[in-house]
Amino acid sequence: MVTQANAQEAAAPADTTHAAPAVDATHADPTADTHATTEAHGGGHESGVFPPFDPATFPSQLLWLAITFGALYLVMSKIALPRIGGILENRKAIIDADLAAADAARQKTDAAIAAYEAALAAAKAKAQGIANQTRETIQADLASKRSSVEADLTAKVTAAEARILATKTEALTHVDEIATETAQTVVTQLVGDVSTDSVRAAVAKAKE
Repeated sequence: MVTQANAQEAAAPADTTHAAPAVDATHADPTADTHATTEAHGGGHESGVFPPFDPATFPSQLLWLAITFGALYLVMSKIALPRIGGILENRKAIIDADLAAADAARQKTDAAIAAYEAALAAAKAKAQGIANQTRETIQADLASKRSSVEADLTAKVTAAEARILATKTEALTHVDEIATETAQTVVTQLVGDVSTDSVRAAVAKAKE
């Protein structure tokens, strides 16, 4: 049995009449080598999961996350935040200075307005006082002139009345004489010569 089996195995390689035909190189699969290389290098580690979601890479990802966060924190705390804080403080100082300047300008404006209003009120009061004084002076001058004119007119009227009275008295005196002369002339022409005393007595009696 052993000898027969060995003899069959020895004869088998020599029998080429029934062997499978060789594969033509021109008709071979071009991706066969690529698949073979991929299977040779990565076949043992291929899991079919996206690497960032692969639990096997979590420790290294967490480590780099901590390193990156620490570096970013140091950069922000040592460089960025102080600069931002300085810029904000500078902006705040500029705004405070602008507000203080605006408040000072507003106070100056309010003071100027108050001074202007006070000066205007004083000018109005002074003008009113001058107007009142001028009116009083004019009224006093007019009253004085009116009194002077009235006194002058009164004196003139009194003098005129005195002259009129004197003229009247004088005229009345002359009237008696004229009447006496006229009566004497008329009586003389009618009845002849008549004494002047009798004619004057007759005229005086007629006046009564």
